[in-house]
Amino acid sequence: MPRRGTKVVRLAALGAAAGVVVAGIALPAVGGAGLGVTTVADKIDLKPADLVEPPLAEVTTMQDAKGKRIARFYEHYREVVGSGEIAEVMKTAIVAIEDYRFYEHGAIDLEATVRALAANLQAGGVQQGGSSITQQYVKQVLLNSAATKAEQEAALEATYGRKLIELRYAMGVEQKYTKDQILEKYLNIAYFGAGAYGVEAAAKRFFGVKADRLTLAQAATLAGAVQDPNATDPNRGRQHRERLQHRRDVVLNRMAELGKITAAEAEAAKATKLGYKGTKLPGGCESSKSPYFCLYVRHEILSNPDFGKTPEERLKMLNRGGLTIRTTLDPAMQAAAERAIRKYVHASDRAVASEALVQPGTGAIKAMAASRPYGTSKAGHEIALNVVADRAHGGGVGFQAGSTFKTFTLISALQKGMKLDDGLTAGAGYRAPGYATFKNCAGENIGDPGHTVTNDEGSPGWKTLRTGTWGSVNTFFMELQQRVGLCDTVTTAKSLGIRRADGGELQEYSTFTLGINEMDPVTVANAYAAIAARGTYCAPMAITRITDRNGDVTRYRPKCRQALDPEVADATAEVLSGVFTKGTMRGVGGIGRPAAGKTGTTDGYATAWFAGFTPDLAGAVSIGDLRGSQANKLTGVTIGGRYHGVVAGATVPGPIWKDTMIGALRGVPAASFTPVNTARFGGCSDGCRPAPEPTSEEEAGPETDPGSAEDTGPAE
Repeated sequence: MPRRGTKVVRLAALGAAAGVVVAGIALPAVGGAGLGVTTVADKIDLKPADLVEPPLAEVTTMQDAKGKRIARFYEHYREVVGSGEIAEVMKTAIVAIEDYRFYEHGAIDLEATVRALAANLQAGGVQQGGSSITQQYVKQVLLNSAATKAEQEAALEATYGRKLIELRYAMGVEQKYTKDQILEKYLNIAYFGAGAYGVEAAAKRFFGVKADRLTLAQAATLAGAVQDPNATDPNRGRQHRERLQHRRDVVLNRMAELGKITAAEAEAAKATKLGYKGTKLPGGCESSKSPYFCLYVRHEILSNPDFGKTPEERLKMLNRGGLTIRTTLDPAMQAAAERAIRKYVHASDRAVASEALVQPGTGAIKAMAASRPYGTSKAGHEIALNVVADRAHGGGVGFQAGSTFKTFTLISALQKGMKLDDGLTAGAGYRAPGYATFKNCAGENIGDPGHTVTNDEGSPGWKTLRTGTWGSVNTFFMELQQRVGLCDTVTTAKSLGIRRADGGELQEYSTFTLGINEMDPVTVANAYAAIAARGTYCAPMAITRITDRNGDVTRYRPKCRQALDPEVADATAEVLSGVFTKGTMRGVGGIGRPAAGKTGTTDGYATAWFAGFTPDLAGAVSIGDLRGSQANKLTGVTIGGRYHGVVAGATVPGPIWKDTMIGALRGVPAASFTPVNTARFGGCSDGCRPAPEPTSEEEAGPETDPGSAEDTGPAE
């Protein structure tokens, strides 16, 4: 009979899953603790409960087009592995120290539980665990499933009520899985310290090996770490490592005591050094070798409803989903862009160069590079900004695109029926005749009769669509935009995906054709890629497929539409091809295969660009000062170790583009542009060059050539 004042707690039969039936065990009550046990025991029904096991948070891997890893994203650094991928000595070590009777008892080890419960009642609270590996697995599942801090605290709460709930779940787990399956699940969910979740991540983090390659000493170290991973975290200093080594030796002694290893093997393992390597955790874009492309993809996922209804859901999927994201990044093209930029611009330069490569016909982004590394270190000249992309993909406000926008006015002129030799007279300066000369797409008068546009390059005089473009004559394009209409030029640009880098509305002023809008290289390169694809515009694309943790694959296809008449695109390519031989890039030269492009220099040399394409690849290069391009212009500057009085489109961006394309297309057979339809665009129509007024000398002598020196204009 129990003594007076004691209360009896009878543990009912725990079911076949528990492996034992216990009845009539009398445990003394101590103060309120005993009342708590009686109350909970009276209310709870000790039957197996089904434990909801959400997928473990796993590492998401981003790959380039060849399948090589670019970056990893995770909330918890974990790599789930099967039982066959875990060394047997690791399984032996964890069972020896955590639950040596694991294969003999049911959901709980009754002997250990009763022993712990008695000690806890005497202490007036939960002081000893007595938990089996199954119970520990349940606890970790509940902890990992917690969505809030309050839920996490509840999962860790040291109360009898929680223990009994865990027991019911443990009974369900034992019914559902074999012992080997439970052990595998436990080793994948356990936290080992140093930011490593699961035995595979821990083996790599601690020792630089896979879990199936762990030695006896290494396995004992990891087995010892799970008891209190924060106290033995080897990444936190010498004392923590000493505690971890002590725990390792405890495990080795226990393994020898249980006959799992010999005493000699235990002593030999204890004689080895701890051997912690601290292998760097795989990081996100900050540690990627292609950080700007990585940032683009990350922002694409976080902003796209296809990947989750809310930003929180999308972030959770990225950091916990265990996805494999295959992208469009071409490693050879990326390397070519990086080499070319390093050749002409240093990371320590005030000016920052950036470049994007896009595949015509698909919109696939093949490379994104910049002259500065990504990060927050001022000493390392790093920038925490995706300078290659727009704000929606981690970028900033961008740089004014300059004369690269003249291409859109050229296209508009061709769309309206002008021929390649149609032209007009460009003056040394241009001033709008009146406010109504230019109307934006809202129909508002925005002409500015008080502002005179002058030429940074090229010479005044009679210019055709060809020669005006080759010389990049500002006054010619102001006259041309006046003729074709500002809104038509804006509409053409928009049809090719042109939008401001900051996400705002395009500024529709009379100087639109001169590139007053701030842009990013991805957007400009993609617009020019549409010309290369004979007018087929494809939205920028960075992801080709995503494989989920179950191996299910979702493929992503190009999203394309016909933006331009193919023959208009052909005629545009024909004109832009001459930029290399007769225009602003003739001093730099071509790339040894058919290519077309346009230099871009902004007013006062604030920024400089080059955008161009072949039938196979398009690219855009920008350079400017992130401190503010208007206040820090590219005049009297040293870039890449070379002094420049002024930096124009052909000074730095052009050579970068040229070297990049040569390297990126090495081994790719040269392709030709579709010949221009001369019946439609050849010669001139209403804009033919007027015949010069004859002089008395000309009337008396032979007919003279009207001259073409003014048609080409000087190079930049």
